[in-house]
Amino acid sequence: MPCSDLNYAVLRHAGSDESASLVESLPGLPFEHRPSPMANGAGSLQEFVNLLRLEPAPHLHRAVAEAMTIHETSFFRDVRPFDALRQTIIPALIAQNQAKRRLHIWSAACSTGQEAYSIAMLLLEHFPQLADWDVKIVGSDVSQFVLDAARHARYRRMEVNRGLPVRLLVKYFTRVGDEWQLQSRVRELCEFREANLCAPLPPLPVFDLVLLRNVLLYFSHTDRSSVFARVRRQMNPQGFLLLGNAEQAEDSTDRFSTEFAADYLFYRPATHRPVTCSSCPDARPASFPPD
Repeated sequence: MPCSDLNYAVLRHAGSDESASLVESLPGLPFEHRPSPMANGAGSLQEFVNLLRLEPAPHLHRAVAEAMTIHETSFFRDVRPFDALRQTIIPALIAQNQAKRRLHIWSAACSTGQEAYSIAMLLLEHFPQLADWDVKIVGSDVSQFVLDAARHARYRRMEVNRGLPVRLLVKYFTRVGDEWQLQSRVRELCEFREANLCAPLPPLPVFDLVLLRNVLLYFSHTDRSSVFARVRRQMNPQGFLLLGNAEQAEDSTDRFSTEFAADYLFYRPATHRPVTCSSCPDARPASFPPD
């Protein structure tokens, strides 16, 4: 059932109260196919909208936010960021963190976990020297529904066919019926926490690398500025920030400066020391992941 303009306005207002700009602006979306609102005792979309009007309860607003939030993701999405990680960024972080032997990475707006797990597989494949380091990859999202799926780490054929090379599928997954279960050696590097980027963040570690990809384009300019401020406070002053291909920080904040390496643009806190080639002795031109 398509969503009418009036019902959409009610839903968007309720969802925005809970998650600010993490709400789709597409009135024609078929909300009846999204589980969160229908799980709250309403038999139809219209019944749920009527319930919202009568009872503006926080748990109902939360259900709307979960249903309207975009969760598009895939393994090794866009490829080029992972080339930059392998060739430049991870080697630089290893060099600068050698004394403390710690590497903390944040996959913000992680959805069902493919980005966090892609990073984990990249580290296992190319950086065996991290085996005895304190490596932690934290995935966060506003939706408990997708976080539960990320922790479960079992993916359908359609999901593993999007961006995941067959070699890595065979090496790091176990087939369970029509689905693929990620092995514990990858999952153990990752943890998943609920966090709303448009609200005060829960206690989180200081991160050496933050991936904030393909989410800021849904935010207003004011919300983007607030998110950049929160992210900067969670970062190591020598850390790295990766955004999506269609996103940039320059128009929303002066807290980050741009750098370019491995044919990829990334950001660092404005007080950092620029990365140099000597920080990246293992850089190789071949693309990752391999076919």
